Amino acid sequence: MKKINLAITGCLGRMGQQIIKSSRLSRDFKVVSITENKIINKKVYGLKPCINSIDAFQKAKVIIDFTVPKCTLEVLKIASKLKKRVVIGTTGFSKKEEKLIKKYSRKIPILKAGNMSLGVNLLVYLTEIASKSLGKKFLSKVYEVHHKFKKDHPSGTALMLGNGIAIGKNKTLNRIMGKKYLNKKSFPYGKKINFNSQRKGKVVGEHEVKFSSGKEVVTLNHESFDRALYSEGALTAAKWLINKKSGLYSMKNVLNFK
Repeated sequence: MKKINLAITGCLGRMGQQIIKSSRLSRDFKVVSITENKIINKKVYGLKPCINSIDAFQKAKVIIDFTVPKCTLEVLKIASKLKKRVVIGTTGFSKKEEKLIKKYSRKIPILKAGNMSLGVNLLVYLTEIASKSLGKKFLSKVYEVHHKFKKDHPSGTALMLGNGIAIGKNKTLNRIMGKKYLNKKSFPYGKKINFNSQRKGKVVGEHEVKFSSGKEVVTLNHESFDRALYSEGALTAAKWLINKKSGLYSMKNVLNFK
C-alpha cells in the first residue's frame, strides 16, 4: 500500500510532536510537511517547519491539526482551497467557530473530535446509553483533570461527555449546560450538568461522569497514561477519512458506534 502523505500543524506543541513520533513508526504515513505559527530555523525530526500556507499543504493528502481555534480556522481556509482532508483535535471553539467548521465541511471531509482515544469514545457512547437508561430521576455531573498547561476548560472530552448525557436525554448540551467550576475539591449535582476541571502536574487526562438518584450513584470513568493514545487515534482517523466525501465526521463514525 502506498503511504499517505501527511501534514502536521503545531509541530512544536505536545500533540504535534507526538503525532510526528507516531507517524514515523507507522507504515501507512509519510510526513511531507510540518507547520508552526512562526518561522523556525531549526529542523524537527529532520523536517523544516513552515508557516501554514498553500505551499506547505500542497503535497499532503490529509492534514492533522492539534493547535488553537484561530490556527485551525486558518488551516481549514487553506485546505478548502486545496480540497485537502483535515483531522481536527483542537478544542475550545466558540459557537461561531463551530458554525464555520460545519460550513467548511460542505467543501471538504473533516473529522473533528475532542478526544481521539478509543477508550474515551467508548466512554462517551456508554454515557449516552446510561443517560437514556437511567432517565429523569438521576442527576449528572462531569469531572476532568489535565496537566497544568492546558488552557481551555471544561476540556473538549468533558464537553463530549456532557453532550453524551444530553443526547441520552434527547436534548442539546447548550440547553442543559450547568455551572463550570475550576480547581474545586468538590462540586454539586444540579438540574443541569455541572462541570469541574482541575489543572495540575503532568496529568495526561482523567474523566469521570457521575449519575445520582440520591439513593445510588453510577460512575463511568477513564484515565489516560500515554499521549500516544491520542496520536495513534488521530492517525486511525486520518486513514479512515481518506476515502470519505465532504462532510463533518467524528470518532463515533470511525468506530462505527450506532
